[in-house]
Amino acid sequence: MSNQITRDKIVISLLWRILERGGTQGVQFLVQIILARILLPEEYGVIALVSLFTIIANVFVQSGLNTALIQKKDADDTDFSSVFYLSVVMAGVVYTVLFFISPVIASFYNEPELIPVLRILSTALFLGAFNSIQNAIIARNMQFKMLFYSSLISTMVSGAIGIAMAYMNFGVWALVAQQIINQFTVAVVLWFTVKWRPKLIFSIDRVRGLYSFGWKLLAASLLDNFYTNVRSLIIGKMYNAEMLAYYNRGEQFPSLIISNIDTSIQSVMFPTLAQQQDNKQRVKDMMRRSIITSTFLIFPLMVGLAVIAKPLIIVLLTDKWVPSVSFLQISCAVYALYPVHQANLQAINALGRSDIVLKLEIIKKIIGVIILVITVFYGVYAIALGMLLVGIICTFLNAYPNLKLLNYSYKEQLKDIMPALGLSLIMGIAAYCVNFLNLFMVLTLVLQVIIGVVVYFFMAYILRLECFTYLLSAIRDIYKKGMS
Repeated sequence: MSNQITRDKIVISLLWRILERGGTQGVQFLVQIILARILLPEEYGVIALVSLFTIIANVFVQSGLNTALIQKKDADDTDFSSVFYLSVVMAGVVYTVLFFISPVIASFYNEPELIPVLRILSTALFLGAFNSIQNAIIARNMQFKMLFYSSLISTMVSGAIGIAMAYMNFGVWALVAQQIINQFTVAVVLWFTVKWRPKLIFSIDRVRGLYSFGWKLLAASLLDNFYTNVRSLIIGKMYNAEMLAYYNRGEQFPSLIISNIDTSIQSVMFPTLAQQQDNKQRVKDMMRRSIITSTFLIFPLMVGLAVIAKPLIIVLLTDKWVPSVSFLQISCAVYALYPVHQANLQAINALGRSDIVLKLEIIKKIIGVIILVITVFYGVYAIALGMLLVGIICTFLNAYPNLKLLNYSYKEQLKDIMPALGLSLIMGIAAYCVNFLNLFMVLTLVLQVIIGVVVYFFMAYILRLECFTYLLSAIRDIYKKGMS
């Protein structure tokens, strides 16, 4: 399953990945707006309470082995089939555990409705086991065009069913059905588009070999997901499901952008970096390109989103979601750092040093827990600000190993992100000034978006930013050749 990766293939794959995430999240965004206008915040809160357990359960099912399949240069059908069967067995074990502990979880939150919600939503673990292998094959072969169709179709189908159920007053079950149908549709589409089928072969030796890399990612992912979602557990327990819904809604908008752009870039870069793992200078050059490109796209979006937060929430979701505004603005600052986080971690993983990633996660989570313990008694807003402080500290921690591994210094990284950061702040100030005109909310929102886009790209053009010209050149070349 080897596949030579060229520059054109990287750019084409990136464009298809962005189209996949953009198209999917665009449809999902519209679906969520409609659902948020129909459903109550507390109904979203119930799903948020369950998410901690389903997300962590899914980490156990995948066990870091799907990433190990991408990283391994000579992975074959024996590797893929062995991981597939192991993932299905793990899904069965984890589902059984969740089924029997669901009453305990419901009792902890004093929410009896969580029992059937968790039991039914957890059935998606089996679909996730299958989809993770298909996604690994797509990533290895840079065939993100397939992922575009499967994701877009599944989002449209599940979104339509979710909205219909919400209109018919199914409440939280509309959200449950949407998530399960989404995974099921992805599995069906990938079954017909990805020409891989599990064979009746299983090698414990191959699993051990992959697990030597994957278990560290499993542990790191468990730490990261538990720490990320433990805030939801605490907010849901110490406060209420409604406040948790406001908190999660504030995170949703910046998270949507990160899923569209930065996740797209990093999913393409990882197999690319992994193929170049024996050439550290090449890995460093590609990593720098990733940071420069992703920050050029992410920084203005995060700054702009923070500026338009209030009119955006009111116009799209109505006044009942206004408490989400502050959480949205704080989350924008947190997610703006993700391109730097992920580029550094992807490079470390591509070099086969998942042990370093695990050590980093342990250190970061210790720091995060300390800050969480300090802030938890000062309210939900303090918890959110503590998350921002953790994000800033983790930026330096994630970059530290690459000082030695790739000779990529803090000074170089800062130099690479400063142009985008500077232009984004200037753009943000220009867009914010529209507030002083005291216009209608919708008009204010539209003007802020237009002014932000024009100011940012005009300055990038005038200053001849290298990243801007690089992107234009790459897109122009691909347009001439076609996205085949």
